[in-house]
Amino acid sequence: MGPQHQPIAAVFLAVSVLALSGCSIGPKYKIPTAPTPPAYKEMGNWKIAQPNDQNLGGNWWEMFRDSNLNTLEQQVEVSNQNLKAAFAQYQEARALVRYYRADYYPTLTANPSASREKYSENRPPAASSFNGKTFNEFVVPLDLSYQTNAFGRVSRNVEYYREQAQASAADLAVVNLSVHATLALDYFAARTLDAEEKLLQDTVTQYQMALQLNVDRYEGGAGSEVEVEQARTILETTRAQAVDVGVARAQYEHAVAVLLGKPPADFSLASLPLTTPPPPIPVGVPSELLERRPDIAAAERQVASAKAQVGLAKLAYYPVINLIASGGFESGAITTLFQGPSAIWALGGSAAETIFDVGRRRALSDQAKMAYDSTAANYRETALTAFQQVEDNLAALRILEDEGSIQNQAVEAAQRSLSLSVARFEGGVTSYLEVIVAQNALLSDQVTAISILGRRMASAVGLVQALGGGWDRSNLPQRPECCGSLSTNSK
Repeated sequence: MGPQHQPIAAVFLAVSVLALSGCSIGPKYKIPTAPTPPAYKEMGNWKIAQPNDQNLGGNWWEMFRDSNLNTLEQQVEVSNQNLKAAFAQYQEARALVRYYRADYYPTLTANPSASREKYSENRPPAASSFNGKTFNEFVVPLDLSYQTNAFGRVSRNVEYYREQAQASAADLAVVNLSVHATLALDYFAARTLDAEEKLLQDTVTQYQMALQLNVDRYEGGAGSEVEVEQARTILETTRAQAVDVGVARAQYEHAVAVLLGKPPADFSLASLPLTTPPPPIPVGVPSELLERRPDIAAAERQVASAKAQVGLAKLAYYPVINLIASGGFESGAITTLFQGPSAIWALGGSAAETIFDVGRRRALSDQAKMAYDSTAANYRETALTAFQQVEDNLAALRILEDEGSIQNQAVEAAQRSLSLSVARFEGGVTSYLEVIVAQNALLSDQVTAISILGRRMASAVGLVQALGGGWDRSNLPQRPECCGSLSTNSK
């Protein structure tokens, strides 16, 4: 290397060392602390799971042991449009990481050209040897530009978009859990209405027999027309209630169809009355919830990306260092274009630094810090809301189980009361009005019992959703830009 090249080589060596070092400017990230109770308050002494059941499975709906529900839930994975939209948004975030990750490497461009040009004979200066000449020019240039990773400028930016992609992956898990849970809720609501409709239809059958009995008594001279019309009134009222159940039931069926990505006209849900209580749900301890809720993970990744933005704002105080190089071939004849004497090259570098900006960089830094504080507060609020949702559903399951037991006793008492009233009526001790009152009480208690069972199923699904549905933070991709859709491998 000649002496004239030594200063250039020294400059490039120093800049290259600085670029490769990539020492990041800005604060180190630590996950914000969130208030975490040692145990759930609403657990009480209620044992809802076996000690060896430590977590929910990925297909959590299988614990309900309902083959129809299992079939529907499997269709959600491939048909739900909200899930497809969330997946597309995650793929978009992955592409952004790849885009900014390319800044680790130089950009090489080529702009070959060919031209034929004639100079004016009267072009000044008059004695120029080029005046009146016609010539060809062939150029094959290659230009290389590279903004170095000095002070961690590139790595901070990649860090920001990578954490955004991880947040998007967690958002996808949130949508996935929400869609599956909503399907289960709608499905069990429809089954609850099926049970109510069956009860009402069975009751209509009983009331029809009672009406015929009163008609026979009236025609035989043992009863009155008032009693006949009383029996007819309660029959038609109950029949109307049975028909009215179909309105809500149809709406739940349509909702399930849309969740499956189908037009409601192309889908029907077979009637299947709900009869069994919900299964035990493994809960775990509150500290595990921070790792098992995808919305908490998404909020935490937003905090991490906000911290990276703080680092990027601080980088505004440091110079932007660029390296440039160009080379290629230039000749007036294409036959000599790629010969050694036709070679051209240039090397250079620049460092741009803002000297005075009237506080713009300070304002940007303050804005980034406040954005970080905001996302950290959102993270803590998300965690608190998660604890609340678990407590709410634990309380609902525990209290509704007690209420269901008491309500079943009320149903049994109402059945005995009705039997006694029927016996008194048939013995001529009382009027049919007493029987009607007892019938209304029994039907009301039976409908309430079915409603409680349906609410217990809804609370069980709500608890599963509040616990994260078997998701775990380890499902987040560490390198979303290069390792498959939701892979956790790093390369």
